[in-house]
Amino acid sequence: CLQQEYDYSLPTASVIICFHDEAWSTLLRTVHSIMDTAPKASLKDIILVDDLSQQGPLKSALSEYISKLDGVKLIRSNKRLGVIRGRMLGAARATGDVLVFMDSHCECQKGWLEPLLARLSSNRNSVISPVIDVIDWKTFQYYHSVGLHRGVFDWKLDFHWEPVPEHEEKVRQSPISPIRSPVVAGAVVAMDRHYFQNTGAYDSDMTMWGAENLELSIRTWLCGGSVEIIPCSRVGHVYRNHFPRAFSYEEAIMRNKIRIAETWLGSFKENFYKHDTVAFLISKVKTSPDCGERLQLQKRLGCRNFQWFVSNVYPELSQLEDTPRFSGKLYNTGVGFCADYRPGRAIAEGSIELSPCSDSLTQHFEYNSMKEIRLGSAPLFCFDVRHGKVIPQNCTKETDNSHQHWDVQENGMIVHVLSGKCIEAVKSEDEKDLFLCVCNKNANQVWQFERSHGLHQR
Repeated sequence: CLQQEYDYSLPTASVIICFHDEAWSTLLRTVHSIMDTAPKASLKDIILVDDLSQQGPLKSALSEYISKLDGVKLIRSNKRLGVIRGRMLGAARATGDVLVFMDSHCECQKGWLEPLLARLSSNRNSVISPVIDVIDWKTFQYYHSVGLHRGVFDWKLDFHWEPVPEHEEKVRQSPISPIRSPVVAGAVVAMDRHYFQNTGAYDSDMTMWGAENLELSIRTWLCGGSVEIIPCSRVGHVYRNHFPRAFSYEEAIMRNKIRIAETWLGSFKENFYKHDTVAFLISKVKTSPDCGERLQLQKRLGCRNFQWFVSNVYPELSQLEDTPRFSGKLYNTGVGFCADYRPGRAIAEGSIELSPCSDSLTQHFEYNSMKEIRLGSAPLFCFDVRHGKVIPQNCTKETDNSHQHWDVQENGMIVHVLSGKCIEAVKSEDEKDLFLCVCNKNANQVWQFERSHGLHQR
């Protein structure tokens, strides 16, 4: 990295830092570390967006301090925006060729900016990030990350780091080549200003903070761009090990994830709802988010579908679950109804009943290689038996003598391995339940897995 020489004609950068009640010292450490390390010719400006901070020092004292710094602007919002909208406000005022969004608790290393600008000058359709080092939130000790990592996510749309896999290492031409990454972290991210605005910026209907880095990354990949980590650029970031756990924050993040699922995942959104029961319940209780504007953007940009992302960018995502042998609605030919999971109150497990068939996720079940029948809407629950009745229970993962093992036969019978009895639909005026009965092949013991519409079969 030290041997790299950069052209004098690098694009210019606007660094945008959104903050809300950030500690004075941490905020100014971030600002000064940018000023001390970025080449003056390349740094157009630093834009601070105050997201309605309440702390005294961040008011007039900060205004006075910033007024003495060359090239630093302070914008104050008169209402709470959250990181996503705060960054967009800063971007609207930026004039640099490149936008660098940075959290307000970072420390830049010498030579961090030039590799980002050089990459974007040759590849404007990219969203890129430096290597993010860790600063301890208690001691402020700086830890250089060892080995190269990339950003990934699971079906709950939670972000993780993982070592760069061998197949990605092989396509890199040198140790300092960019690393293709399914997603980037949100702490520091850079892109061409016009590219950012023309491809949809951030989703302005996302609230507060959380998951905006996933939306940006997935959209970039699907709509013709690429997402990379640049090994020669390093920035430290304070990772707090405690966050405000207020429900409003939790719900904001969950709503942002639901927007991603509804906008970008296509039929794969069922995997998200299956893995996150809270999201599933929110999506059922509250009205679906209005994603019309983002779906229009998708059309305008000619974006690919999520299957392309799974196949070409992050194939490991499809291996994150046991591929079901059968999945979908569990239809009983005798009574013409489907099995339906009724969630219990509080910690109760709920029940399995017969209901008219619908596309509700509560009627989605999966039969896997471990002989379990799992509930699509509550994937930690499996078919079990109590007093001869089929009930949902926490999946035990026992391999021997499990009450949760079933044999789904080609003739439509579902045999309970331990007892040898079959699931029978019992429908009367008072009952609409599934019972274990001696197998006799009557129509009420014949079941069909009908694949749910829109559920992607791998």
